[in-house]
Amino acid sequence: MPKMVFPTSAAPAAARGGLERVLPDQVRRQNRALVLTTLFHEGAMSRADLARRTGLTRVTMSALVGDLVAERIVVEQGAREASGPGKPGVVVDIDRTGQQVIGIDLSGAHELRGAVIDLTGAVIERVSVARPTDNDGDAIREHAERMVDELLARAGGRILGVGVGSPGIVSGDGIVIASPNLGWADLPLRAILAERTGTAVHVSNDADVAALAERTLGGAGEDFMLIKIDRGVGGGVMVRGELARGGRFAAGEVGHVTVGTDGGRTCVCGRTGCLETWLSVRFLESRIAGGEDREQVLREAGERLSIAIAPVVGALDLPEIVLSGPDEYIGGLLRDAAETTLRHRTYLHDDARVRTSELGGDAVLLGAMALVLRGELGIA
Repeated sequence: MPKMVFPTSAAPAAARGGLERVLPDQVRRQNRALVLTTLFHEGAMSRADLARRTGLTRVTMSALVGDLVAERIVVEQGAREASGPGKPGVVVDIDRTGQQVIGIDLSGAHELRGAVIDLTGAVIERVSVARPTDNDGDAIREHAERMVDELLARAGGRILGVGVGSPGIVSGDGIVIASPNLGWADLPLRAILAERTGTAVHVSNDADVAALAERTLGGAGEDFMLIKIDRGVGGGVMVRGELARGGRFAAGEVGHVTVGTDGGRTCVCGRTGCLETWLSVRFLESRIAGGEDREQVLREAGERLSIAIAPVVGALDLPEIVLSGPDEYIGGLLRDAAETTLRHRTYLHDDARVRTSELGGDAVLLGAMALVLRGELGIA
C-alpha cells in the first residue's frame, strides 16, 4: 500500500479559482480513514508505529486513536513485548469481531442470500430464500426486507451497517434505476431499508461490490475488471484502486451488450443476442439441459465474453479479468476460451490474465461488507 500523508491542519486546497479551503473536519475524516485503512490491511500496531506508517504526527495520532477507542471502533490489546529501552507501546487494532455487517446478495440464479459477517470476513450467520422465478419485483423486495430483519435479530455484535449487492444499474444514493432480472425500476432500496432498520445502508451493483471484495479482501491489484456471472451478467471495473462508476452509474454493465452479428436468443431486457444470453447461468443451464454439447456451450460462452470485454481491456489497459460465479461453469473451458480470445482480440495484451475469484460464492456478500467499510469507516 503506498504511503499517503494528509495535512494535519487546515490549508488552502489551491491558490486559484475559488476552490474551497480544506476544512479541519475534512482533514480529520481523511486522517481517520487513513488510520483505519492502515490497521485493516496491516494489522495491530502501536500508536507510534501507526504515526510512522502514515506520516501523521504522534499528537494527531494520539487524538485520533483516542476517539476511535472511545467509539469502540478500535480496541487496545495491551502492551507489546519490549524490544529496547523505554516503556513498551500499547498495541491497537480495529475491533474485528465485535463489529458486524449485514450483507445481502440479490444476484443468485436460484436463491437470494444474506449473512452476518464480522470484520475478519468470517460469516457468522446465513439465511437464504428461493428466488421467485417470474421476476416478481414486489416478492423479491419482501424477501430482501425479511432477510435483513432476520439477520439483524441473529447478529451478536454491534452492527456497522447493511450492504446490498443488487443486479442492474444502481445510483450513488442507492436507487435501483433498472434491474430487469429483479423486476425493479427506480426503486429507492437504500432509503427503504434504512427507514425499516434505522441503521446505515449502502446499496450498489452486485458486480461492483464483488470487485470491491477482490480489491479489499482478495488480493487483486489496482487495475482489473470483475465479471459476475449468475442469473445475469455484470462487470465491475477497478482503475487505480477506485471503482469506475460512469456518468449513468453503468460502467462495466456488459451483460446487455450485443455480441456478434449472428442474432441469438431473446434476452430478459427484450433485445436479441445480449451477452447474458450466452453467459448467464440460466442460459447455460437451459442450453445444456436442452441437449447441446456442454463443452461447446462453455467455449462459446468464454469466447462471447471476451468479444464484449476486449475493447474495455484495450481502452483501459487492464492486465487482469476476474470471473466470479458458480465454479462448475466459470473455470476450465470457459476461462481458457475467454483468455485465449481476449489475447487474440487485444493489442499489447498477450499476457492478459483471466482467473477465477478466490472468494468463491461469497464474493458479493463479502463485497457488501467492503461497501459498508468504505461508506462508514473510509476503509479502502
